[in-house]
Amino acid sequence: MVARAYTVAFEGVEARSVEVQCAVTPGLPAFSLVGLPDKAVSEARDRVRTALTSMAIALPSKRITINLSPADLPKEGSHFDLPIALALLAALEIIPHDAVESTCSLGELSLDGTLIPVIGALPAAMAAARADRTLLCPQGSGAEAAWVGATQVIGAATLADVVRHYTGQSPLPPAKPGEVITDPGGRCLRDVKGQERAKRALEIAAAGRHHLMMVGTPGSGKSMLAARLPGILPPLTAPEALETSMIHSLAGLLDEGGINRTRPFREPHHTASMAAIVGGGRRAGPGEISLAHNGVLFMDEFPEYPRAVLETLRQPIETGEVVVARANAHVKYPCRFMLVAAANPCKCGYLPDPARACARAPQCGADYMGRISGPLMDRFDLRVEVPPVAFTDLDLPASGETSAQVATRVAAARSVQQARFERQTGMRLNADAEGEALERIATPDAEGRAFLTKVAERFGLSARGYHRILRVARTIADMDGSAEMRHPHIAEAVSYRLSLAAET
Repeated sequence: MVARAYTVAFEGVEARSVEVQCAVTPGLPAFSLVGLPDKAVSEARDRVRTALTSMAIALPSKRITINLSPADLPKEGSHFDLPIALALLAALEIIPHDAVESTCSLGELSLDGTLIPVIGALPAAMAAARADRTLLCPQGSGAEAAWVGATQVIGAATLADVVRHYTGQSPLPPAKPGEVITDPGGRCLRDVKGQERAKRALEIAAAGRHHLMMVGTPGSGKSMLAARLPGILPPLTAPEALETSMIHSLAGLLDEGGINRTRPFREPHHTASMAAIVGGGRRAGPGEISLAHNGVLFMDEFPEYPRAVLETLRQPIETGEVVVARANAHVKYPCRFMLVAAANPCKCGYLPDPARACARAPQCGADYMGRISGPLMDRFDLRVEVPPVAFTDLDLPASGETSAQVATRVAAARSVQQARFERQTGMRLNADAEGEALERIATPDAEGRAFLTKVAERFGLSARGYHRILRVARTIADMDGSAEMRHPHIAEAVSYRLSLAAET
């Protein structure tokens, strides 16, 4: 008789069902594991055998065969330990077959039978809910998986607890969701002295999730401005929090099962590899662009990134998803993020100051910014110069609006957009609008259209650039509380689009 247990194998954020079949048959004593397992899965034989021995359960002198079906699906990770142990225990008639077959399980076993938390509990719970099964996982992963709410989640500390649960000796209680984590907003926009135009651009970018490029001399406040973005962004909605947490679960970034409602803010170093930014590696894991899903990806020293890395951003920016294709993996990750880039105007950084610029000015500036290709620069909705702040202004008391005040306006503008796109599939904010949806919501008045036509002819705007100006103008109108896109809204959007010399 063949005993069956169920678990999952991960392909990106998707958890595919895997049937663990166990047969104990007459023959020479052996413990075989088949079904395209990787090294970690193959080593499960020794962990399971030793864990059962620690529980005084001796394996029979027979041939034990474990098959992971479908056999052509690669199986990776140590989370197969627990379902293999369950299938074996059911085959030995220590626990009931029907109880095991109605459960989806994952977890790593230590040699003494303790269950160790594993990554991916959240997408595994989603898969268990679709299959109408209970999820059994280590106690440390239970709080994370319980956030799904569509299926019962059981968290166990040891394999012995699992046996007592299935035999009815000591049933385990359902796991409860972890706490909602909210990061305190410690960085306030009011700390930034001056830079009113850059602050305005930051607010517009946050309101419509528009990509932003900041160029300025060293120490002008570019990184300081970007670091205050999380303080003006609204918290993640429930669907967004679940989407983002599924990716973070696969990356092992969820703390004690808590769901973070603060939008991600990722800031990789400019020496990061393509696999680190886009995704990949041995297991084709998510990269920084996916870890920033529904949040912000801040790339400081933008021209210093390798050219190949920068060019790989072009397609994910447009589509909101990335396909990581490798010889042994082909997975898709969502990556709808807001890109904020910062750069010096040239290699030395002092191109605007004749007294401090190098001898190669202005050619050094053209060469340095030339590292950013035209198609990539065309994808930035807002471009703003961040001039140096006079040292005399640094002694002035803090002035301007706080992050909380700006956040209120950003939240109001986003609420308008969410109501607008409520019935649109794949669209949540103005930055997502395209085709007929963009024509319907971003129609300027006669004066604004005439002005935009002149700008497009004068500066040779691409179709993408033209549409991005309309999206930004729509966001500015939303912030202004206007249902109509007027000439001032178009003019401000154009001013940010053409504010850098890189445009021409």
